[in-house]
Parts: sequence; C-alpha cells; structure tokens
Amino acid sequence: MKTNLLLFLILALGMTSCVSKKKYEAAQMELEKAKQDCEQEIAELLRQKEDADRRLVELNDDLKSARSAANTNEDRVRALEEEIAYLKKTNTNLLGRLEEMSIISRTGAESIKQSLAALDRQGKYIQDLNTTMRRKDSLNLVLVQKLKRSLSNVNDEDVNVEVKKGVVYISLSDKLLFRSGSTAITTEANSVLGKIAKIVNDHSEFDVLIEGHTDNVPISTSCMKDNWDLSVLRATSIVRSLQDNHNVAPERMTAGGRSEFIPKATNDNSEGRALNRRTEIIVLPKLDQYFNLMAADE
Repeated sequence: MKTNLLLFLILALGMTSCVSKKKYEAAQMELEKAKQDCEQEIAELLRQKEDADRRLVELNDDLKSARSAANTNEDRVRALEEEIAYLKKTNTNLLGRLEEMSIISRTGAESIKQSLAALDRQGKYIQDLNTTMRRKDSLNLVLVQKLKRSLSNVNDEDVNVEVKKGVVYISLSDKLLFRSGSTAITTEANSVLGKIAKIVNDHSEFDVLIEGHTDNVPISTSCMKDNWDLSVLRATSIVRSLQDNHNVAPERMTAGGRSEFIPKATNDNSEGRALNRRTEIIVLPKLDQYFNLMAADE
C-alpha cells in the first residue's frame, strides 16, 4: 500500500504543471527506499528458509544413521520416515508463507523439537537392543565352552558343538545315538545326553529344540513309513530320555523331524550319508523374552 501511494503521488504530481523537479526527485527517493525495505524483508525470509532446509538435511542424515544402526528395526525406521515427511510438509508450507512475506510459525518449530525427541528415543531403544544381543552372545559362548569341556572325551566325529544363526547347535552322529534303522538310544548315547542335560538344566533361561535328520536312503517298516517317520521318532526318543532320565523340564523342549531334506554333505557316498544321519540339539533363548523386550518399548 505504501508503494501504491507513492506511485499515485508521483502520477498526480506529473499531471500538474506546477510540480517542481525537487519534489519529483524526493518522491522517487522515497519509492526507492520502500523498494529496498521490501527486498531486505524478502532476504530475511529467504535466510529463514535456508535455515529450515539445513535442519531438514541434518534430520535426513540422522535418519540414515538410524537405518544403518538397526537394520532389523524396520517399524521404527518407518516411523522416522513419517516424521521426516511431516517436516518436509512443514517446509513446503514455509515456502508458501514466503510468498506472503511471513515467517516460520511456532507450530513448525515445535514439530522440529518433537522430531529430535523421537530420534533420541530411537537411539536409546537401539542401544538397549544391542546390549541384549551382546548379553545373548556372551551366554552362548559360555554354553559352548561348558559343553565342549563336558564332551571332551567323546569322539570328535560323533559330536560337534558350535554357534550358528545366533544359537548353540549340538550335533550328535547317528552311530553314537542309535543302531541302524532303530529309534532305541544306546547306552553310550544316554551317558552323553546326561552331560548335555546337566548344562541345559543349569541354564533354565533357554529352551531346547531336538531335530532328527536322515540320509536319503529309503526306509519302510511296519513301524515307519519313510524317513520323515524315522527322523521324528528319533527326535522324540531323545526328548523322552532327557525328560525321564535326566530331568529336563518337558515344557522347555520341542521335538521335530527334518527327514533327508537338510543335508550337511552329499548323499552320493557313505561318508556324506554318515554325516547327514544325525540329531541336532539346539539351545535357544525363550521367545517370550524377546516379545517382552519388544513390548517394553511400545
């Protein structure tokens, strides 16, 4: 309005024959000053937009760091992406207000503070999750060391203890546990299972999964239709022995058969088939502990 008034004044002065050159130049200077004030106000708004853009870049960098720190935490990353999208929308609104020569609103500033607080919570959750994983890895290492010491007098070809996929695997050979085609446990096997049970009973925070495995040689008897039956019945024999002879709580155990379909070696020769005929005792954390950990952050 100020600018329009000056223009009107200049035109009015130009339409009269009595306007002096001095008055015309004064009006022109006033118009120039109004233009400069307007340009300064626009420059200030542009600076504020640049600050908002810079903060948005920083938040995007924080999001990338959170993604690399927790690849398995997809739900949390998705929440951060939604917050970043919200900030982008806020920045778009700021561009619209720039056209109206306005400044960033208090609501926009509060939204940025909320986003920073959400990132802080995300970082704490990731730290707690990493601490839990390190504790689990330490417990696995202790279990492996105890098992190897306890089973040190057993032939290395008949037993193997290792950590795979974050859990402890105890692989026992077919010839150590059973006679050919049988599900009855040998006397030597019962002694080995007793040593394993003692360590399992000392660590009640773990569950136990017993998996039977066979080679691909077909079997068919009055009691067993195929290798599925053989692998399952051998797993249940181990479970019964651990429960009845070695006092492992039955609610901690699961028995399963994998038949011939998860081989460790080729079935084309006798050595490979011998490796494939095995029972694996898998010591793994109780799943409800991890469900409780996830629920604690909700």
